[in-house]
Amino acid sequence: MLALVAPGLALAAGGGGGERLDLTTHWVGFASLGIFVLAYALVMAEEFTHLRKSKPVILAAGIIWALVAYVYHTHPELPAGMAESAVRHNLLEYSELMLFLLVAMTYINAMDERNVFETLRSWLVAKGFSFRQLFWITGVLAFFISPVADNLTTALLMCAVVLAVGGDNNKFVLLACINIVVAANAGGAFSPFGDITTLMVWQKGVITPTGMVDFWAFFSLFIPSLVNWLVPASIMVMAVPNVNPTGGGEAISMKRGAKRIIAFFLLTIATAVSFHNFLHMPPVIGMLTGLAYLQFFGFYLKKTAHKDHHGKREDPEAEGQLGEIVAFDVFRKIARAEWDTLLFFYGVVLCVGGLGFIGYLAMTSQMMYTEWGAALGLSAAMNATPANIAVGVLSAIVDNIPVMFAVLTMMPDMSMGQWLLVTLTAGVGGSMLSIGSAAGVALMGQARGRYTFFGHLKWAPVIALGYVASIAVHLMVNGSMF
Repeated sequence: MLALVAPGLALAAGGGGGERLDLTTHWVGFASLGIFVLAYALVMAEEFTHLRKSKPVILAAGIIWALVAYVYHTHPELPAGMAESAVRHNLLEYSELMLFLLVAMTYINAMDERNVFETLRSWLVAKGFSFRQLFWITGVLAFFISPVADNLTTALLMCAVVLAVGGDNNKFVLLACINIVVAANAGGAFSPFGDITTLMVWQKGVITPTGMVDFWAFFSLFIPSLVNWLVPASIMVMAVPNVNPTGGGEAISMKRGAKRIIAFFLLTIATAVSFHNFLHMPPVIGMLTGLAYLQFFGFYLKKTAHKDHHGKREDPEAEGQLGEIVAFDVFRKIARAEWDTLLFFYGVVLCVGGLGFIGYLAMTSQMMYTEWGAALGLSAAMNATPANIAVGVLSAIVDNIPVMFAVLTMMPDMSMGQWLLVTLTAGVGGSMLSIGSAAGVALMGQARGRYTFFGHLKWAPVIALGYVASIAVHLMVNGSMF
């Protein structure tokens, strides 16, 4: 009876040597696609509806997996718990991402509370930098910090500076945030630690150059990544107001312990890198270890809070407010994390994971890597080029992590030049839309109402020009790798 009702239902090869249902032509598959598209439409309309972006994707994730679980429940002949195992795998991926981001956001909130960004803002204003100079300064910093601190953390850090310096100049804030997203994603594309997708490619070991450690092979993408950022930045800077920031020029000093928190943040990044590079552990373990540094230092600040009063302890009014005003509590900084962004990532990972389990991602990869190149009559070395370019465009719409995961699962037979190409496109392609990368999504939350989806969309053609230029430069500079 089920076969008559759903003629498109079939068995497909699944992970671990088992079999799973191919639901791509089943009503559950079509319904899941529709639900996902509707949820993303609501995300894109956040600027007008003022509905938090996490709400529709969380609901969509629950419905999609409920539909999948229902279909598998009606097939007792399949191994028990297949859908449960798949969703648990997606939850593990999300938990690593969420905890990593939570630590980064906590450090940023702690530095913000210690006046780090206000001090930097007042210093930049005192130096007399114009908005156009600040546009370039934040872009350069984002490009060169992201290979070490990852693109998301870097974008959050630079956005905090832009919001502090930009004041009420919304045009500058919008353009500077777009520039930061493009620069951070471009900088993260040429380092294994700069983006989750590059980390996935590095861990998979598909880039194995002759006579070169695979870690350093990623730096072959430095020039293409630089071009990807410079092309749109050179055009956007013309629209930046050529004036100086006004107001708030008075000198602001950092609170006690600010420099040590910055040092602990750098030590946390080094710990995460070391855990992965030398101990072969997930980087999130190193980040959580680094959170303990901040927790212990926060305990010290809380116990020595009287040093911040400078003699105000004799004032009865100050005495009553001592704990509230001065005491440093790391858990308050955790509570200030952008939870809408973190929950949005949950919805995205679970939604796309559900669509992948249904079979849509594998079907798309199969079509791209086996049919497109043959249809265009390309040589064997360049056969995967159209597919790898499309991966970047797709990552701007969906998300680069599940798209790259699908490619790595498919494991097409490609040269090192092609693997570097898909690493580049997946890393920088998300810059074309604000929802296409973790950096863009995070900044929409941090600069809510000032950096928006449609504000970014207006500059998408310029960013796409940089995307095309970076691919052309990669084909030229690294042509011997194909």
